[in-house]
Amino acid sequence: MDFDLGDKTDQLRKEIRKFALAEVEGKPYHTAMLEEESADEDWEFSLSISKKLAQKKWLCMNWPEQYGGMGASYWEQFVYSEEAGYYEIPGTSMGISGTGINGPSLMLFGSEEQKQKYLPLIASGDPDGIWCTAYSEPDSGSDYNKIKTIAIRSGDDYIINGQKVWTSCAHRARWCWLACKTDPTSNKIHKSMSIIIVDMKSPGITTRPLINLSGIHSFNEVFFDNVRVPASNLVGEENKGFYMLIPALAIERLSLAPHVLGVGRRILELLVRYAKDTNHQGRPMSTDPVVRHKLAERALELETLRLFGLEIMWKMSTGKMPGYEAARNKLICNIVTDNMAKTGLDILGAYSQVSPDSRWARLHGRCQNLYMVNMGWFSAAGTMEIQKNVIGQFKLGLPRAY
Repeated sequence: MDFDLGDKTDQLRKEIRKFALAEVEGKPYHTAMLEEESADEDWEFSLSISKKLAQKKWLCMNWPEQYGGMGASYWEQFVYSEEAGYYEIPGTSMGISGTGINGPSLMLFGSEEQKQKYLPLIASGDPDGIWCTAYSEPDSGSDYNKIKTIAIRSGDDYIINGQKVWTSCAHRARWCWLACKTDPTSNKIHKSMSIIIVDMKSPGITTRPLINLSGIHSFNEVFFDNVRVPASNLVGEENKGFYMLIPALAIERLSLAPHVLGVGRRILELLVRYAKDTNHQGRPMSTDPVVRHKLAERALELETLRLFGLEIMWKMSTGKMPGYEAARNKLICNIVTDNMAKTGLDILGAYSQVSPDSRWARLHGRCQNLYMVNMGWFSAAGTMEIQKNVIGQFKLGLPRAY
């Protein structure tokens, strides 16, 4: 495996840093993970950054030029995502997630008409290019056999009824990538589920906020009450959505590692500096072996995540499609963010108990915020238990868990 990213990616890092320092750093907005879509002022700032990223062709840089990208390499995309996480650059995902999930999935499974309609909106940073992804339901998390949201064909339309939950960015999105049953007579999800694109402005859609522990409005409940959608919004074949869902989930999990790596790098650097500059019992905290060992462990975990992420980029650059590695990387992402947040809280001590927005907060409240966001983040793209089951089945050859 060759992880020499070359001079081109080094130059890209410098350009992104210059952009972030000019456009993001020091601005009075909340742009950390999952924060940008909560308050209206933060969201407007995020949209303005999306436009600027699109003008540089960075927003969807590894997409083909015909769909608004620049045909960048996987290595360049990795560097871009990592630096965007490090500098907390908002507006990079176009919802959850036009750039990382829905756009790539449309390129794989969508009709040419769908590609021409939706992909340019995402790549241009247009507000009508914001997406949400609706899989989970009150009685169906990772067990898609229990999906109850139903779409019944009626002439040239589908009539959709049901409820989704934990739908990130549904309150901001223009389009929804919806998993639903289109054959209510079948109890086999691989023979009855479809993916349908739903306009979130359609009559009959109700969105209700689910506020997380840190007070952020990212998640939502979404209710569909006789929502009429054109049959042309069906992605791929009817009742074959399960076979699109699995690659779409892999795409989502693959896209997370470089961003989390960047977020983790930033917090670790801040914690190291804090430990060096803060005295405890008459000595710098950095001289305490417990503190030193915890920070060293976090550094090792970040390096592991980096290597795992680069391994996938290398495989894809050689034409190989990763399998269990997507689940492995999401699992490592969870471990990294969990341990980083807890280490930060330990080092900050009593300062970790104040609100992230308090004047007493240290490191701009990043550690508290990460700790509270993790409660929902761990379930995104499948729980840790699901990721372990995937690894057990497809890497270790263990019997499947379902």
